[in-house]
Amino acid sequence: MSTLPPCPQCQSEFTYEDGAMLVCPECAHEWSAGAADAADSVRVYRDASGNVLQDGDTVTVIKDLKPKGSGGVIKQGTKVKNIRLVDNDHDIDCKIDGFGAMSLKSEFVRKV
Repeated sequence: MSTLPPCPQCQSEFTYEDGAMLVCPECAHEWSAGAADAADSVRVYRDASGNVLQDGDTVTVIKDLKPKGSGGVIKQGTKVKNIRLVDNDHDIDCKIDGFGAMSLKSEFVRKV
């Protein structure tokens, strides 16, 4: 018996085949079986300048950022060392001195 991939939207395990399409019964998302193979490919993360980012890189913030729930501002030019890339809306997890653990979008940083 072949195992079907989980739903790309809600990660439900209960997907089923309907002809050439795969269907999720929980969120009603439909996608082609060929698209599931493409989703397994490696995502490429790029900074604001188009440089490819990797885990452990050092980046610089390119504009002032005001984090929600924080009283401070992350100033332009702040260096962030040892980033970790995640598959999320904010695709960089890091620690910033004076702020602690943060999630940043790659469009607001430049590789050093």
